[in-house]
Amino acid sequence: MARRIRFTAFQMNAASHQAPGLWRHERDGSQRYAQAGHWLELARLLERGCFDAVLFADVLGANDVYAGSPEAALRHGVQIPVNDPLALVPLMAQATRHLGFGVTCALAYEHPYLFARRMSTLDHLSQGRVGWNIATRCFDSADRNLGLARPPAPEERFELAEEYLEVVYKLWEASWEDDAVRRDRQGGVYTDPAKVHAIGHRGRYFDVPGIHLCEPSPQRTPLLLAQAGTSPRAARFAAQHAEGIFLSGPSIAVVRRLVEQVRQCLSAAGRAREDVLIYTQALIITAPTSAEAQAKHMELLRHVDVEGALALLSGWTGIDFSRHPRNTPIEQVDTNAGRTALAAFSHAEPARRWTVGEAARFIGLGGRGPVIVGSPQQVADQLQQWADSTGIDGFNLSYALAHETMQDVVDLVVPELQQRGRYATGYAEGTLRDKLFGRGPRLPASHIGRQVKLGQTAPELPVSPRTGAENTV
Repeated sequence: MARRIRFTAFQMNAASHQAPGLWRHERDGSQRYAQAGHWLELARLLERGCFDAVLFADVLGANDVYAGSPEAALRHGVQIPVNDPLALVPLMAQATRHLGFGVTCALAYEHPYLFARRMSTLDHLSQGRVGWNIATRCFDSADRNLGLARPPAPEERFELAEEYLEVVYKLWEASWEDDAVRRDRQGGVYTDPAKVHAIGHRGRYFDVPGIHLCEPSPQRTPLLLAQAGTSPRAARFAAQHAEGIFLSGPSIAVVRRLVEQVRQCLSAAGRAREDVLIYTQALIITAPTSAEAQAKHMELLRHVDVEGALALLSGWTGIDFSRHPRNTPIEQVDTNAGRTALAAFSHAEPARRWTVGEAARFIGLGGRGPVIVGSPQQVADQLQQWADSTGIDGFNLSYALAHETMQDVVDLVVPELQQRGRYATGYAEGTLRDKLFGRGPRLPASHIGRQVKLGQTAPELPVSPRTGAENTV
């Protein structure tokens, strides 16, 4: 029996996410991003479409690699202005009963003791529907503005991340026993002190001796999400911790290879296939007929801002594309970062020589995933082909126009997939983890987060020299 296809919605609390220039379109509603009603409408729409969750991207710095300045990003609205996505979770949770919320938080910029309380609070307020998209850092501009004069080298960054996870696991999973909170009015005991434990963590990066400030939330540990990563170390980190993994590739062949790599890393980490859901990014452009969908696609392409897309691509890769003519083949962008970040284009169509300008126009409408265009029947055919050929569990859907793109998916594509028996017609009860895996609200007992021991000291590790930075946001 064919597996069910899942959807998440890829959003950002900003005027523009991954479609530079589309804010100029007369039907785009993203200028309302700072209004509560904008997000309430989206929450209700996605729940009506039985989406698993909305995944919020975030950045803590400006895209200032292009021409060495944030001017292009500011001029073209490239992920700036941008507001805090965490504030949206309680708002959208109040408007829904089932929709999950994944928030991207870079662990380099907030102490784990404070972060653990922030996420426990969101898990309480959402009745257990929050997830954490784990990022290790953001842009260099974020490092500078947050006082990190010497950001850690890539290997050291992951060592810090491992200890960070150890600390929050101890706070979420081990500090409070399940029955610590008694609320005994007659006996005058709110919490039994004997059932609340100091974590006693002393490590290379963090010393956290005390107790967690929050009583156990519905999930204790939020659903753990991660990107597959472009480096072997990032892939191993995701495979060790994540319950949902997101990846991007422009073709079935590229995504199939990425999924195989993720599965190999999961096996090496001693985890089963069913322990993790894998989503790939895509943009769906649809209309009642194929001709209408194609016309809509052409209309949207005319609004793509190429310089804005180059500013976005520069921020992703760390390469200043203002220094490369747009007809430059991407193979001639001769840096390690460039080869890693842009290799997917060459792998997608080996016979084609992509130029810098072509790559910018491609990512300018929906990012690094495919653009799937057609009638509801044609789109459903393509989604099934992608799912069945790559082994993914679902699609992380970006948008061109807010909220028109998601409305088209919910009204046209979802019913078609439901009719074929390939998409959910409702939600299971329980927390986000319950809904996705059906195994209860907590991390499974086999997960590394359930194995932490209180008072365990993190080992001293050698300091790695700085060798460059991989942007994992």
